[in-house]
Amino acid sequence: MTDPARPAGSAADPSPDVPDAAATAEAADPRMLELAESLFEAARSGDIELLRSYLDAGVPVSLTNAAGDSLLMLAAYHGHAGLAALLVERGADVNTLNDRGQSPLAGAVFKGYADVVRVLVAAGADADSGNPSARATAQYFARPELLELL
Repeated sequence: MTDPARPAGSAADPSPDVPDAAATAEAADPRMLELAESLFEAARSGDIELLRSYLDAGVPVSLTNAAGDSLLMLAAYHGHAGLAALLVERGADVNTLNDRGQSPLAGAVFKGYADVVRVLVAAGADADSGNPSARATAQYFARPELLELL
């Protein structure tokens, strides 16, 4: 029920003008969803040229998948330092956490990708952000060479 003392769209009264997330996903153009998935796959596989062309065309560098994984998270987790550097250069936030509270830096540490760790640390990644943090991950998996980079 709407409270007449509250403006429509306030926290206590969801506005009918704001679309429901599930309804938005159902109404999304299947071609756009396919394109987004191809971009996430390009980040996983390190296809720097494909991603560069789409970023040049206006795809947001902050694009995330349904799990909250950014293009940078996927590139970092799969060991693509060159792509990670491109995404950082284009404005990717090195400290954005996915829906599980994981950072790109912790992902790179977990997988043991020192070159990606260097890129992210140089760009200001917080070694203590996320759960588990990159620092805690390096300690847990006994990776002193990565711990030194943090």
